[in-house]
Amino acid sequence: MAKLPDFKQLNDRLINEPSAEPRLVIKTNLDPDRVTEENPYAEGKTNVSRTFVSFFEGGGS
Repeated sequence: MAKLPDFKQLNDRLINEPSAEPRLVIKTNLDPDRVTEENPYAEGKTNVSRTFVSFFEGGGS
């Protein structure tokens, strides 16, 4: 098995810190009604947690 290089030596990736600035998220009439529709993270699941729904709805509980 090949040894992975040290993280600091990797120069072919761009890793950016999360922005402290506010984001603008726009919902359109093309977005699904439920966050589990067409969501690869919910694929095959019948029930998802409140945290999951809150995350994909944009915060707020």
